[in-house]
Amino acid sequence: MVFTRVLTRLGWQIRYGLAAGALTVGIAAGAVPVAADEIQDWQRDIVKKIIKTHIYPRSAIAREIEGSAKVQVTIDRSGKITGYDIVEPSGQAQLDKVIPKMMEKLDPLPSPPASLPDGNLSFVIPIAWRLQ
Repeated sequence: MVFTRVLTRLGWQIRYGLAAGALTVGIAAGAVPVAADEIQDWQRDIVKKIIKTHIYPRSAIAREIEGSAKVQVTIDRSGKITGYDIVEPSGQAQLDKVIPKMMEKLDPLPSPPASLPDGNLSFVIPIAWRLQ
């Protein structure tokens, strides 16, 4: 089984593959002017937390149901999730119904670095459920 997710927001993204153990972090040229190391460390901490809290329903695994969804998450300066919105559901009821549970388990996320502008405290978390 391989889980793959991508976090994106205003020019930064995190890609990781759970099975491969790969972590690639890139900050695009148009990214906000903050300390890259701080952002990368924070992003890695978010990825680790997502890996730990990912839920793949047993009933979906048994029926070989796969899918992906995107969730817009807003946090405060302490990392508390102040809101989330499923901006792109997976279309699979068994997968979509675990998203609120995942958000509860994710709360709170790691605190963002002080140098990160408030405008970057909202980002999209794509979630994928894939069987290999």
